[in-house]
This record gives sequence, structure tokens and C-alpha cells, in this order.
Amino acid sequence: MNHLDYFSPAGRPVEACVVGSGGFGRSFIAQGLRVPLMNVRVAVDLDAAVAAKSFVAVGVPAGDVAVCATAGEAEKAWAAGKYIAAADLGSVSGLPLDVVVEATGNPEAGARHGRLAIEAGHHLVLVSKEVDSVVGPYLAAYARQRGKVATPVDGDQPSLLIGLITWAQTLGFEILAAGKSSEYDFVFDEAAGVLTCNGAAHPLPALAGHMALGRRMAAEAARERAQVCAALPQRAVPDLCELLVVANSTGFVPDRPDLHAPIARIPEVPTLFGPAAEGGLFGRAGVLDVFHCLRRPEEASFAGGVFVVVRCDDAETWKLLAEKGHLVSRDGKRAMIFNPRHLLGLEAATSVLEAAVYGRSCGAQEPRPHLDLVARAVRRLTAGSPLSMGGHHHTIDGATAELHPGRPLGPENPLPFYLAANRRLVRDVEAGALITLADVEIDPASELLALRKQQDALFFGGVVN
Repeated sequence: MNHLDYFSPAGRPVEACVVGSGGFGRSFIAQGLRVPLMNVRVAVDLDAAVAAKSFVAVGVPAGDVAVCATAGEAEKAWAAGKYIAAADLGSVSGLPLDVVVEATGNPEAGARHGRLAIEAGHHLVLVSKEVDSVVGPYLAAYARQRGKVATPVDGDQPSLLIGLITWAQTLGFEILAAGKSSEYDFVFDEAAGVLTCNGAAHPLPALAGHMALGRRMAAEAARERAQVCAALPQRAVPDLCELLVVANSTGFVPDRPDLHAPIARIPEVPTLFGPAAEGGLFGRAGVLDVFHCLRRPEEASFAGGVFVVVRCDDAETWKLLAEKGHLVSRDGKRAMIFNPRHLLGLEAATSVLEAAVYGRSCGAQEPRPHLDLVARAVRRLTAGSPLSMGGHHHTIDGATAELHPGRPLGPENPLPFYLAANRRLVRDVEAGALITLADVEIDPASELLALRKQQDALFFGGVVN
């Protein structure tokens, strides 16, 4: 695709606002200064001063940045050509924006921002997968009703994987599996017998005997590596959350609620990611999953990339491609096609332009709630205790996450993970039990709860209470 030609109908630069000036938001602002067809003059953060500092940090003169507390102040600053920093999206939503990029990662705040953006007549780019996992399909439908789009974002794995899956489908490939690598590689120094992951070093000399797949069965090799690396986390909530977004756009779903998540060398992926009947890990074809990239220090990283594993229909063609370096399973029946790019806000502009220029989402135009991300207690949780969400991965202390078929809210139905986050338990939850709606206290004024009820009514029928 010629991107310059594709986006040439823009006619003028697209005006974008980013909500949340953390890592993703800052990178979006930084690149926004360089994108010819996009302006990023508005940033919103809980502390407007933080948003202002983000502009200055990426090269905007401090005198060109206005901190605005009201809509009137924002309108005057806009007319004067200033960059605008605000603490509330409501104070800037009346500006002549085209797109709002929601990147707070806060489920409750993100739900409000999504609604405000759409009701103000703006397209919505949803970086916050936490929000997407609970009410993404409804926000997409709500935007469509108003002639706008709500879309996932290029630069993060869900949109990139949706793009790769639909590219492969367009070309007629049979997709046996699709997925992404986990956020942090497993980097093994064989001489030292030390595995490093996410900055932490783990003495694991036994791993040296498991670096090669050899002729072992895929399930056996995956099990042995998992056992050797038992001291390291091998499931991450963001991985499951991102695959949910992909599932809701593509219909592909995982093979098991907690994923297989094998530890694998990059060339092994097409061997491991296939049906068990063909020597792979999965009980069927068409599966979403994740792998932890196992590599030596000098070897290339998968860097949070995405991939599809396709069937090799013509042996001669794939023999030729294998000779050119493409990755084929050891039996020659499957191949991995991958995109190692994961550039956060640096490439988010394509999603912004797609929405503003063509009124189209980078995901499905009508995503459906095929899956829910739900919470399972890993220890006994007592009534009155909070389900506090925190950390880089936005986890809930005392709970793990699983992917289950999408269902409407109900007293004893599993509660979406990020609808449970930061709520207080009203009854004990035993270790191993799923957390349900009846287990938690949710403020009736919750924006996220209200939108989820609307989603349930839209897709599952019934009356919104």
C-alpha cells in the first residue's frame, strides 16, 4: 500500500487530542509534531501541569503551551494557536477536534472519556484496552449511531494483529493460529546459566538442556520449559486483555481460558502453534495465544511483535520460501508470518487518519463481545477488602485473569476483570473461585457499569436496569 496516496484525501491536518500523557501518550505527542497530516495540540491529564510538561519535554516552547481550566480558556487558547493542557476532557471537548485518543489505562475514567468524545462528535481511538475489554463493542456501536468510529490503535498489538490476520485472510491463507509475543523476552546466557526477564536475573542452569526443541513433542517441550522456569511469571493480564480485543474483531478465540503461553525460540513457533493432531499444542485450528520469546543475548528479539501461523498448501512454494529464510515448522506443513513492529504512539497516527479521513476503524467495523476477561481468586479474599488495581500491568492483587465466552452481567456470572478493578468485596471469595457481580460493590453512578449494561442489552437482549 502507498500510504501517502492512501491518506492524500485528508485535505488538511487532522486535529487530535490525547487523554493520558504517560508512555504511550508522550510518544504520540512527540511523533505528532512530525506527522504532516496530523496536529496534536491538546493533551489532557489528571494534572494539567503534567500534560503541559509533556509538550515542553518533546520540544514545544513553554510559552506556546496554555494550561486551561475551562472551556472558555481553551477556546481562547485554540484561537491563539496555542498548545492546550487540561485536566478534564470536558473542558476541551468543544474544540474543533477530529479525534480523541484515550490512553489513560483507567477503566472508569476511560469509559467516561469515550462517551464524552463520541457525544461531542469526535472519533475515538481507544488505546486503553482495559476499557475496550469491558465495553469496546458498545462504544463502537454508539459511535456508528452518531456517524463516528471507535477504533483500536496502531502501535499496540491488538490492532497490528487484527491487521495481520485480515491481510492473511484477504490473501486466502488458512490461519491455524495467531498471536503475539509477551512483553518481555526470556534472555538466557548459557555460559552464566542465568535467565533475564524484565530486568530481573534468575539462575537457571538447567535451562541449557532445553534450549533446543529437537524431536521432542511440542507439549512435552513446552511443559518441561515451563517447569524449569517456574519461578518466572508465565501469564500476564495484558496479554489476555489484548487477545480479547483481537477476538472481538476477528472471531478467533483461545484454546484454553488461561492460554498455553509456551516458552519458545522464534523459529519454533510454527511447530508449536498448530493442532495437536499435527504435532502442535492446540486442540483445534484457528487459535489465539501468546509465546514467551526465549533467546540468547545476541539474538534478535521479537519485541512484542505479532504473527499468524498458516498452512503450507504448496510444498514447493514453501520450500523456496524456507530457503529465503521464512520460518516453517519442522514437518514443513506450517509457516509463521510475522510483524515484529510495536512502536506505541509513534505509529498511532495511521489509526487517527483512518478514522478521520475514511471514517473507518482499524478493527472490525462491528466488533462483537465474543469474550470476557474475568478474574479468578488465587487466594481467599475476604469481604470488605478492595480489589486494588495497580502496577505496570494493571493487575488485581489476589486475582488472576482468564478468557471466557462473553456473557451479560448477572449476579452469579463472572464479572469482567476491569469492571471488578478497584471495587470492594461485599462477601468472601474462596481461592480458585471466579469473582462475580454479587461479590462486589459497584457505585450505581459508575460510567463503566452503565455502558456495560447498554452493551449487554444491545448484544444479549433484555432490559437495562
